[in-house]
Amino acid sequence: MSRTVYLNGEFLAEEQARVSIFDRGFVFGDGVYEVAPVIRGGLTDRAYLLERLARSLAELRMAWPCAKDRFVGVLQELVARNSLTEGIVYVQVTRGAADRQFTFPEGAPPTMAAYTQAMPLLDNAAARDGIKVASTDELRWQRRDIKSLNLLAQVLAKQGAAEQGAAEAWMVEDGLVTEGASSSAYIVSGGVVVTRPLSNRILPGIRRRRLLELAAEAGIDCQQRPFSLAEAKAADEAFISSATTIVQGVVDIDGSRIGDGRPGPVSSRLRALYVKHMLAEVGAS
Repeated sequence: MSRTVYLNGEFLAEEQARVSIFDRGFVFGDGVYEVAPVIRGGLTDRAYLLERLARSLAELRMAWPCAKDRFVGVLQELVARNSLTEGIVYVQVTRGAADRQFTFPEGAPPTMAAYTQAMPLLDNAAARDGIKVASTDELRWQRRDIKSLNLLAQVLAKQGAAEQGAAEAWMVEDGLVTEGASSSAYIVSGGVVVTRPLSNRILPGIRRRRLLELAAEAGIDCQQRPFSLAEAKAADEAFISSATTIVQGVVDIDGSRIGDGRPGPVSSRLRALYVKHMLAEVGAS
């Protein structure tokens, strides 16, 4: 049975969904996206998702594709129609379809598309065993704080990492780690979590935001400062966070073993705290 997807106000079988070849997301990458984790059939961190999407749309001077109070309802309806218990909802908004021109077209309604994807979030080998990371040069544009559709640099970084047997790529600029190709990056030294501060150079990760809140509540010290690749390789622990990974320990960077080669106690505790938060949010135990 095919999935039900959402496109411009309609719930359709995935084979029936069609987007114009003139859509600016297709032609220019002129759009933004979000990913919402789903566990026990419920969406998590909804408020932060809406807040970040609103910011991305505003930065690109794009209109909301539907009423804000309807937006979450669409995602929840997709979860229900597809009987999704664990995985993600992916949603993207573009500036719409118009003849090709670089300036914003007048009167083009935005395009909104969304679909579900089943995947294990709470229990998977990567969370239990940790992942390998490969470093790569930072090749992205200067507005990485916008969750835009322009992901070619990340695609190349991920592919390069995969070819080295790694699950994630860490971008390096001026000797300093910015973030992962599709995740926020952290190290732990002396029990202190270190992650780069927010700026136009990194995405304001929703999981990052929530993790820092949970760490503060649990009395785990955190520093928001840049760190070098060399510092990361010498750290006691390293880990990533994202919608699809939640928290995953990094056990190898460019062939250098991190700690004892297993997810460390701080990252493991943070993952447990985050999972507890997610379960509480969806009313599960």
